[in-house]
Amino acid sequence: MIDNIGPAAYGNPDNSEEIRPGPLWRHAVWVVAVTAVGVGLGWTTGLFRVGPEEYGLPSAAPGPLLPYLAAWTVIGLAAAGVLRGAAARVPVHAPGTIAFGVTWLGTRLSLGWRPEWPMLALMAAVALAAAAGWSLMALRPGSGAKSARP
Repeated sequence: MIDNIGPAAYGNPDNSEEIRPGPLWRHAVWVVAVTAVGVGLGWTTGLFRVGPEEYGLPSAAPGPLLPYLAAWTVIGLAAAGVLRGAAARVPVHAPGTIAFGVTWLGTRLSLGWRPEWPMLALMAAVALAAAAGWSLMALRPGSGAKSARP
């Protein structure tokens, strides 16, 4: 549902693979919105435990939340920016879902286990690599994608 932002959404109800050219402000709003939803839901779901004590996902650990929320906001903005940048040029399948997923999951895991900064940096690298890899699959030559520019 988040992928259907903008005028292109009105012509085709299932436009998860359309090129999304448009003004820069629209792309910026999309990136901020996807990141805000991902971090917000990660924070919200961090308020309760998921699964049993032995192997479930714990609720948010005690301590300061702001450094982790700020880190995942920056990481989410970068991941969503990469995906939206690719989607502005070629069709990318579900860029909003991928950006939201890596941001939400990273926020949720970070709040539950409070990793040290080297582990958080590794999590960020994995999230950004996932976003870049997803974008590169669409941008690769011979992917059947048509460029937005003539």
